[in-house]
Amino acid sequence: MELTTMQLVGVFIVSALAGMSSILDEFEFHQPILSCALMGLVLGDLKTGIILGGTLELIVLGWMNIGAAVAPDAALAGTISAILVLAGHQSIGTGIAIAIPIAAAGQVLTIFIRTITVFFQHKADDFAQKGSCVGIDACHLIALSLQALRVAIPSLLVAMYAGTAIVQSMLDAIPPVITGGLQAAGGFIVVVGYAMVINMMDVSYLMPFFFLGFVVAAFTTFNLVAFGVIGLVLAIIYIQLSPKYNKPTVVQAAPSSAKDDDLDDELDD
Repeated sequence: MELTTMQLVGVFIVSALAGMSSILDEFEFHQPILSCALMGLVLGDLKTGIILGGTLELIVLGWMNIGAAVAPDAALAGTISAILVLAGHQSIGTGIAIAIPIAAAGQVLTIFIRTITVFFQHKADDFAQKGSCVGIDACHLIALSLQALRVAIPSLLVAMYAGTAIVQSMLDAIPPVITGGLQAAGGFIVVVGYAMVINMMDVSYLMPFFFLGFVVAAFTTFNLVAFGVIGLVLAIIYIQLSPKYNKPTVVQAAPSSAKDDDLDDELDD
């Protein structure tokens, strides 16, 4: 699939937004559920982009930057996987398998870029001592632009050659045992991601509903809409019945006035 100029521009913009958002952590464009959907919108297959993004989102669910530890790069993995699936006509399974090593490579690349941006941090300190707000803003924008180009340039190169025989031969050169192993590893990572999130939430009182969902999913053929309705109903019932959300109200008697006390004394006499 040969992309038009407008599609290549769209790929560059979406990839740049994903690269910047991976540092800003504000608009979450680097999350696969958004980056793949936007890439599908640009490349003309929104449905496949959402499906791929939703699947990859389950994998990256537990990936997060903690302190100086940098997580695998979800931004680069999401954009390149979406391009290979949407423009390169690869299967979603292949896109998921490719996403894992790309995320590891992106992790190394983002650490390299962050090391470079240390220079701009010190330069911003110099501008701050001089009282130059324009210089500080320029340092911020340049450092942020490097993170944008970190994802945009590789994604654009892949988009330019996604439908060519070069990329296809490279993908065909990967042994099936590796792609199959990566797909299996992706399934394990989904479970690990859920476990990390549940461990951080510390909601042991909701675990019965969690295990109930697994049992119902294993022994029924309900779809996601049915599970959503069941979960909503159970949540409403739980809130209505739980003492945590239904604390009894204590009604205090109004204090009697001095006039009422005088009337009582007269009646007693």
